[in-house]
Amino acid sequence: MSPKERNPRFQRRDDRDRGRPQGFGRPGARERDPDGPAILYGWHTVTAALANPERRIRKLLLTENAARKLADEHIDTKVTPEIVRPGDIDRRLGPDAVHQGMLAEADPLESPRIDTLPQDGIVLVLDQITDPHNVGAILRSAAAFAVKAIVTTARHSPEATGVLAKSASGALELVPLVLVTNLSRALTELNDRGYLTVGLDSEGSADLAAVELRQPLALVLGAEGKGLRQLTRETCNVVARLDMPGAIKSLNVSNAAALALYIGASRLGLMG
Repeated sequence: MSPKERNPRFQRRDDRDRGRPQGFGRPGARERDPDGPAILYGWHTVTAALANPERRIRKLLLTENAARKLADEHIDTKVTPEIVRPGDIDRRLGPDAVHQGMLAEADPLESPRIDTLPQDGIVLVLDQITDPHNVGAILRSAAAFAVKAIVTTARHSPEATGVLAKSASGALELVPLVLVTNLSRALTELNDRGYLTVGLDSEGSADLAAVELRQPLALVLGAEGKGLRQLTRETCNVVARLDMPGAIKSLNVSNAAALALYIGASRLGLMG
């Protein structure tokens, strides 16, 4: 074996990632393992999963303090937890993960089909947004605005585990994720089902606040930097922009999602 092969700095990333829980490598870079567990950690994330009847918990690691807090709040753990030291969870997740003494391994939630989505309210469509922090924050806003579902691609998107789940702060249990293989085909199906599909882009022809909106509404967001792909833009009914009065004219995609949802929910009378 050469010196390069012996040095972990020169190992292939796939080799270094082998054995790590899903969701802790490069976002969107690895194939999804449909049988692999979702890794959930932190108080809001884990307690939301425990409260979700659709979520099957395989394994639950708790510190003594976390187990005591769950018992004090009369939260059913679903499975017999394994009591561990905080450092045991640190070693699983890394020293920077804010786990609050809780880590669960769970079955991934089922992904509904496009044709099962309700024909009212709002759905979000994500065009290859790969940062798990951003997708988690979008999920949290989606739950706040009662979004019916988030449609995203099975590839080039982060898995519903780890950092994404922690960033969503429990919203992963509240907003269904619809995984599709071809986004433009999914948008065409939404169009055929009567959705108004509105792509958000800084070069949009009209301000979103001035577009005549109706239900069911699909708001389509592109990746940071790249924005909407050309075929995605062409498949949307409308491409709109978010006009702002300040010197900075663009927002982080998760902030743009929250603003677009506020405009959409307000215009559709969904805020009351």
